Amino acid sequence: MNHDHYMGLALRAGEEAMARGDWPTGSVVVLDGKVVGSGQNRQVSLNDITVHAETDALRAAFKSLKKTNLEGATVYTSMEPCPMCAEAMRMARVSRLVLGLRHKDLNRVDLGSYSIEAYCKMLAWPLEIVTGVRHAECLELRTRWGKDEVKK
Repeated sequence: MNHDHYMGLALRAGEEAMARGDWPTGSVVVLDGKVVGSGQNRQVSLNDITVHAETDALRAAFKSLKKTNLEGATVYTSMEPCPMCAEAMRMARVSRLVLGLRHKDLNRVDLGSYSIEAYCKMLAWPLEIVTGVRHAECLELRTRWGKDEVKK
């Protein structure tokens, strides 16, 4: 799989979200080498706190595939999934996560000691995780946005 290419699509989606006034996070779902879902954070523009990039991409994948079992799929996301998104991915049986930026990279204070690895361990979920893909670009996008709650 071409991680750089698919993360580029997630970054583009994040840019579009930021231009619209939403948190700058984008995600894509890839299955068998094809993008089957793409998503952006839309919680501000839709007034719905559950529409994160990952859940938006999962919904698009469910619709395009006409099923909710995404076993074998990879989710690419510009920002580490929160616990809500992680659970949605687990329930959809996503097999791999490729992420660009971690909450800890921003010194975020709103998620405590959360990490996707800790979540997976807690639930015995064998998610394959690839980290740091296009990290600098994902970090630049979030710092340009500049609205994360961070520890100084």
